[in-house]
Amino acid sequence: MSSEYQHKAAVVTISDKASQGLREDVSGPVIKKLLTGIGIEITQSLVVPDEMDQITGALKRLCDSNEVSLVLTSGGTGLSPRDITPEATMQVIERQVPGMAEAMRAEGLKHTPRAMLSRGLVGIRGACLIINLPGSPKGAQENLETVLPALEHALDKACGDPRDCAR
Repeated sequence: MSSEYQHKAAVVTISDKASQGLREDVSGPVIKKLLTGIGIEITQSLVVPDEMDQITGALKRLCDSNEVSLVLTSGGTGLSPRDITPEATMQVIERQVPGMAEAMRAEGLKHTPRAMLSRGLVGIRGACLIINLPGSPKGAQENLETVLPALEHALDKACGDPRDCAR
C-alpha cells in the first residue's frame, strides 16, 4: 500500500469451536497473509465465541484503542442460530459501508450460489473500518480480495484524509 497513513489491523475469528480449542482457526491465517502481503501490519489476533457481549466487546476495544484502522472478522455471518456477527457489528458501528458488503456478495455469487446467504456487514466506528468476512478460508479470501482495490482509499478516508476523492 502506498498510503501516507500507516494502517494496522486486527483479525477477530468468531467461532464457538475455535474459541474452545476444538477446531483450528484456518481463516485467520489466510486473512493475515493477504493483509501482510499488501503491507498492513497485523497487531492483534483474537478468537472469540459466538456470544454477543464478547463480539461487541472485542470490536469496541479494538476500534476505540486507536491502535488499528481495520478490524476484520471471520465467521458468524451465515444463517445458523448462533451466527450473530452482523448483529454484533451493527451494535458497534456508527456508519455502514454497504457498497463493500454488496461487492463481496456479488463477487461471491460468481463462485457459489451460497454467497447470497452471507449477511456480513462493513461499517465504521470512529476512524476504524470493520469488515465481516465468512468463516470459510476460501470465502474469507475471495471476499477480502474483492475489497482490496478500494481498501487503502477507504482506510485513508476513515482516518480523516482531507484530500479530494477525484482522480
